[in-house]
Amino acid sequence: MDNQLRNKFNLTARQNIFLVKKTMPENIYHAGKFENLNTTFPQTETIVKGLSVAGVGTHAVQVILNMKNAWTHALTSVEQRFDLDTLCKINSFVAYNESLEWGVLRNGKVGISGVNYVPAIPVRAVVEKDFEKIFENANLSTTYKGIHLMLYAMRAQLFWDGNKRSAIIGATTWLMQHGCGLISITDDYFEQFNTLLSKFYETNDYTVIADFVYENCLYGIEFE
Repeated sequence: MDNQLRNKFNLTARQNIFLVKKTMPENIYHAGKFENLNTTFPQTETIVKGLSVAGVGTHAVQVILNMKNAWTHALTSVEQRFDLDTLCKINSFVAYNESLEWGVLRNGKVGISGVNYVPAIPVRAVVEKDFEKIFENANLSTTYKGIHLMLYAMRAQLFWDGNKRSAIIGATTWLMQHGCGLISITDDYFEQFNTLLSKFYETNDYTVIADFVYENCLYGIEFE
């Protein structure tokens, strides 16, 4: 069966929440690479637990704790309908005190380093319609809808900052609501993902990068 039409994992809400809670420090560590953090996993885990770490700057601590708060909020949103406001709320934690504004759509122009593509200033009504197109696409499984949601949010650059981190947490919130696992871009696939993402920015072709995420960046619980 075409991957786009099937879910890789079929978990209960309880199982998926357990998975996200258990892997939260690791997911935060990997997502920190998008912010060029050089903290180690043990350092990240210690900060997530609320303890201080010698030699780690205040910016890194802020980024890690912001992601912890975003993940914590995501875990409380499992029973709520996912929409643009859900993603805005996630960004309000991710980009707190790290951006011009947080939790609201970007209202000015930005560029993306290394590509010619320039994202348009997002318009709420357009973004909401684009969300609905993803969620109502009968040719996509629930899992692929989550992956497309993440990639769409990254390419659209909906916020002033924290777009990739917000998109990953937002997409995982959607997946968690449906028992489909979580997304994490680990060290092994980070460089290749970024290369494919740059191509996606230019082409808006989901095919190759969505399949890559499905095969390499999607995690769940496998039972015997």
